[in-house]
Amino acid sequence: MRDRYTVVAPNLPGAGATPVDPAPIDLDSLADRVAATARSAGLERFHLVGHSVGAVVATAVAARHPNAVTSLVLHAGWVRTSPREAFMFDLWARLLQTDPALLARQLILTAMGPGFLGALDDAQFTEMAAGFTAMLDQRILGQIELDTRIDLCGAVGRITAPTLVLASADDRIIPPHHQRELAAAIHQADYLQVPGGHGLPFEDPARFFSIITEYVDKRQAQGQA
Repeated sequence: MRDRYTVVAPNLPGAGATPVDPAPIDLDSLADRVAATARSAGLERFHLVGHSVGAVVATAVAARHPNAVTSLVLHAGWVRTSPREAFMFDLWARLLQTDPALLARQLILTAMGPGFLGALDDAQFTEMAAGFTAMLDQRILGQIELDTRIDLCGAVGRITAPTLVLASADDRIIPPHHQRELAAAIHQADYLQVPGGHGLPFEDPARFFSIITEYVDKRQAQGQA
């Protein structure tokens, strides 16, 4: 997509060079910061894509800044955290503070689809576990805490951008019923379910980015017609 679009990919608090927020992350303020980042890059209107908690943030951006969002693609998003997910996110936080390697293993087994996992050998499991462990540190605890208290019930109805809600059939972190609920709450949203797990952008990046590119290209063409 970089050959045809300006791509802006902000890191959430505690990721990359973005500092940890000193207080619990406020979703509305974070959404405003994302919109401000786009404006600082010269984008007054933009297509918006989000995965997992990134989809939650993108939903909030589209609700708070409807005139700025040209189209919206949400993968593995959700409207409100249920007790099941809150329990899981609390486990993540406990494992991260105890032994990041254990959290890495738990994430691999739940984020990846059965087809992807079934094709791995012992060495590939070991390599993936090491890679996941290297990415995990306690700076992301604020993001995990934010996951536990998501409630966009009052926001989703304000979204006016054409929206594609994308679900992975084998998602065991945020199961597809959450994406169906999200699609039903957004006016005239399209819903697409594909094979794979929560980690679809990692499992099958070609499929993931082709879906996004096709949707963005279609909306771009409609906007220019």
